[in-house]
Amino acid sequence: MSELIFIPAVICAFALLSTLLFNRYLAKHDAGNEKMRELQKHIREGAWTFMFEEARVFAVVTGIIAVILWQLFYWEVAFAFLLGAFLSMSAGFIGMHSATFANARVTNAVQHSEKKAFNIAIAGGAIMGLAVAGLALGGLTLLFLIFREAFNPATLTIESKAVPLVSNILGREINFIKAALIVSAYSMGASLVALFDRVGGGIFTKAADMAADLVGKAEAHLPEDDPRNPASIADNVGDNVGDVGGLGADLLESFVGSIISVIVIYLYVYVGRSNASISALLEQLGVPLGLSMQQYWWLLIVPLLIISFGIIATLISLIYIIANKKAKNLQATLMNGTRLSALLTMLFAFIIIYLSPMNLSVFWCILIGALAGIAIGYIAEYYTSSAYRPVKKLAEETSAGAAIGITGGMALGMLSTFIPGLVVAIAIVATYKLAGLFGIAYGALGMLSFVGMTVSVDTYGPIADNAGGIAQGAGLPEKVRKITDRLDAIGNTTAAIGKGFAIGSAAFSALALIVAYMWSAAGSAGEVTIPTIEMLSANPKIGATVIAALFLGAMIPYVFSALLIQAVSDTAKKMVEEIKRQFRRFPDILKGKRRPDYNKCIAITSQNGLRKMVLPAIITIILPLLVGFILGKYALAGFLIGALLSCMQLAIYCANTGGALDNAKKYIEDGHYGGKGSEAHIASVIGDTIGDPLKDTVGPSLDILVKLMSVIAILFASLFPSYPIFF
Repeated sequence: MSELIFIPAVICAFALLSTLLFNRYLAKHDAGNEKMRELQKHIREGAWTFMFEEARVFAVVTGIIAVILWQLFYWEVAFAFLLGAFLSMSAGFIGMHSATFANARVTNAVQHSEKKAFNIAIAGGAIMGLAVAGLALGGLTLLFLIFREAFNPATLTIESKAVPLVSNILGREINFIKAALIVSAYSMGASLVALFDRVGGGIFTKAADMAADLVGKAEAHLPEDDPRNPASIADNVGDNVGDVGGLGADLLESFVGSIISVIVIYLYVYVGRSNASISALLEQLGVPLGLSMQQYWWLLIVPLLIISFGIIATLISLIYIIANKKAKNLQATLMNGTRLSALLTMLFAFIIIYLSPMNLSVFWCILIGALAGIAIGYIAEYYTSSAYRPVKKLAEETSAGAAIGITGGMALGMLSTFIPGLVVAIAIVATYKLAGLFGIAYGALGMLSFVGMTVSVDTYGPIADNAGGIAQGAGLPEKVRKITDRLDAIGNTTAAIGKGFAIGSAAFSALALIVAYMWSAAGSAGEVTIPTIEMLSANPKIGATVIAALFLGAMIPYVFSALLIQAVSDTAKKMVEEIKRQFRRFPDILKGKRRPDYNKCIAITSQNGLRKMVLPAIITIILPLLVGFILGKYALAGFLIGALLSCMQLAIYCANTGGALDNAKKYIEDGHYGGKGSEAHIASVIGDTIGDPLKDTVGPSLDILVKLMSVIAILFASLFPSYPIFF
């Protein structure tokens, strides 16, 4: 073990060291004049205030959950949970620092060189990308090192433990593999932070954006990011809170979930390796399992090795992007860097699988997963980019009125679910055919194997967006704003691809976690067989409960989404009232003679974002536990599958509807159908404000909903009865 685990440990350390080097690169560049520095300070302080307040609330929640895990299981499980939460929150803070540190430097660099400004923005994104990959993998590596005895094949078994009250209710002891609990708790900690970041950050950013557009643009006819708009700073703060902290935490927990799903399945397979169905699965992989300790450790650490070399591929690609001084098409340079990262990761994965005890069917699963993720990302770009027909047609429809544009956007979003659904279905069938349940888990791993690059490119977007806002607020020449708009346009394209990729990876990752849950419900080594879910069973103790749970699972994403949209709407309403109040009370604000009260708007969005995220979080945590305890472990599997299917389609619909409405507005602002200030433009602003909570609050949060519920199911699987309690 010590020889293999040394590789990811060193690469994690190297990734985190690289974040320091990229930070030093940023520090070498000037943040510009006094006005630019002042705007950067407001954005930075607003983002930090929200993050610290969120961390304070989250500390209480994690403390309570950690105590429960300690009482139910062991202190090691509670420690792993706290470690996952701490590292995920740390990644968010690191990303927030890099984004708000780089934005003004990008603005200032634009005045000298567009490529230099581009490099600073991608360097800021690289800090977040490498922090996400390095911290997530580093935490897992640390758990392997600290609790190596729990993973020891000589003593690995399904343990039994009597838990006060719980065992009395169940009438039996609870059963689990301790190592599986440790990695699952780590994943749950990361997932819970992601939910808080995505929900709280999503409410913050979209309430600010909606209010800024509705009053600033549609009523006062102010330009984007105009400093006279009291919500302008809150809007820029929201870009960092939602699109840096939220996205990073989202992909980090998908990343961790894809790794631990492979590990949990493998641990149960090892325990039940003598059973006939498990032997057949291992034969499919070409694995002579149990012949030596070396082979056991090889297979357990293969996921960590693949991800480790994905970090190396990310570093090589980032160097290629920044060092390419002759690049004329920056969009192409960024996309080529992403492709290079994916290609190198697949090459490294091939070598690792070739050297491992497994056959190459696992590599093909990884490759299929990666290609599926990339395909879904590009499909999202097609439906949301103004360079393609769907958004151009939507802009034309919007010119006829807001209602026509909005219904057109809804139809576009619904239609856009077809191809991604087909891609995921084909990928699932192909990976299952190649390597059974392991194939699905490795497919999810393939999608997220170069997550460092994905997060780096996505974080570039908010940095470029903030740079444009600072240019507008500081009153820099029009040519500067045109360049920042070009840089921002690159970010819009990468953001669309990133959202599609995040949804696709979430679907695969959640499915892998559900598969892992089905294994982890085993009570003894003899029960570790290829799991099945009986839909309409003749067994009177199961009956139609699985079908009933499917319906319940499919319903939850809609209730969850309604709560988020209502939260954004309520917060935006308060923001609109505050902006109008300031305009009425201080008319000099619109004349540019008085500075608005930015802090009041930031306070409104922060307080409401934190308060409104509590109920969705409680629902996500409590529901899988209630279904598991009341309807049993088989019904819970049905509940999770129903939630997954509903979540994926709804997330794609929301993300692409919102993205298309946003880019239809930008297309009109570029001079089409009357341009800025026209009736078509006002109609497009209304459409964009409706699409905002869909694409940046609901869509991304649904990714986390199903993954967190799946991880909770894995962690507490041993507590659930086999059949409904009323039987």
